[in-house]
Amino acid sequence: MGRNLKSSDKLRPVDLARAHGLSAQAVRNYEEAGVLPAADRTPHGYRTYTPLHARALDAFLALVPGHGHRTATSIMRAVNEGEIDEAFRLIDESHAQLLDDRRTLRAVEDALRDLAPTAEAPPSGEMFIGPLARQLGIRPATLRAWERAGLVRPRRDRLTGYRVYDGAAVRDARLTRQLRRGGYLLDQIAPLLAQVRSAGGLEPLESALRTWSDRLSSRGRSLLAGAAELEAYLRAGG
Repeated sequence: MGRNLKSSDKLRPVDLARAHGLSAQAVRNYEEAGVLPAADRTPHGYRTYTPLHARALDAFLALVPGHGHRTATSIMRAVNEGEIDEAFRLIDESHAQLLDDRRTLRAVEDALRDLAPTAEAPPSGEMFIGPLARQLGIRPATLRAWERAGLVRPRRDRLTGYRVYDGAAVRDARLTRQLRRGGYLLDQIAPLLAQVRSAGGLEPLESALRTWSDRLSSRGRSLLAGAAELEAYLRAGG
């Protein structure tokens, strides 16, 4: 809030809105969604808010960057309904998701580091399933299983029907092999390969990984900021 408020201060929706850069309708919508406690009403039916509502709005707006709008709304609704354990559970889920994202990032970084000596760029030639399987030290059946899982995408030769692995497919097979050796399951590897493909390969992915890391750090800090504002709201509400 831009000014000191006493517990007895009465605020109109427009007062609360202006202090937070919102519209009065947004404030009313947040109340209806349970983000804010129910407001008192004047004899003429107008809403009146208090500094506690301002604290609630502070907490919600601080929670959004780290948790997202939907989860932040659910957290505030749980708090305002007295379901504090549910609010903490939702917060824990966001932290768990952030930790999982960090582990995913670390897995990609480790895989790229291990691949660097042999796969700085996708091979320019094409390979059939047998030679590629021998190169990776696996069975052709394993490559076919990875294909069924969507991890490796060979094309079919029009004349023979044989699988042909181009440079990108060989790269994906090598990356999959490395991650499998690291103990990752096929459904855990799929989103990692999606990152490689969306970045356009391993080399462009390095820049994407730095951006990804910065984004995770920013989200972690946002979670801390949201927790601080929520704690202030819980203290203010007793």
